[in-house]
Amino acid sequence: MKIYTKSGDGGKTSLMNGIRVSKYDDRIELLGTIDELSSHIGLAKVIAEQSLHDRLSQIQKELMQIMAQIADPRNSQYRLSEDKIQELEAEIDWMENAFPRAKEFILYGGCEQSARLDVARAVARRAERRFHKVAQNYGADNKALQYMNRLADYLYVAARYADYRTSSESEEEIRQEVIKNVMQTIKKP
Repeated sequence: MKIYTKSGDGGKTSLMNGIRVSKYDDRIELLGTIDELSSHIGLAKVIAEQSLHDRLSQIQKELMQIMAQIADPRNSQYRLSEDKIQELEAEIDWMENAFPRAKEFILYGGCEQSARLDVARAVARRAERRFHKVAQNYGADNKALQYMNRLADYLYVAARYADYRTSSESEEEIRQEVIKNVMQTIKKP
């Protein structure tokens, strides 16, 4: 089967339920934005330590479920459960207790991992805004809307945690270098 169907050449595409809509339909814009978000999460995932990598992979699967629900809103098997929101909240709470997070405005890009997570967070916020527009015009799963809000929060805190860990590792490297230099000085006759 070829990837191109030529059915979209006229500016229309199909939702999962077979309904043809314009390619600039709000639902298509939302689906494209969530797809972009998942791509940015994938970019963050490739340099992540295993636990974050696994969590980001799970988030990508949950985003696919949300996309399916947007494309076929009458199919209840795509609805998100409350426990997915609670999992994100628990992880946010754990990270916020794991380090002293700055409460003021920050400059993004403290490390590569946080920069990638911050781009994903910004796209998540855009997806959330578009989702609210779709919900207003077509209805939407409220749990999925809540999940998108928590996901942006999760990505923000995960980015700050990555910054914290990187700065802590850098400080440890500097400390070890100082100790090494002192020890070499002591060993000299």
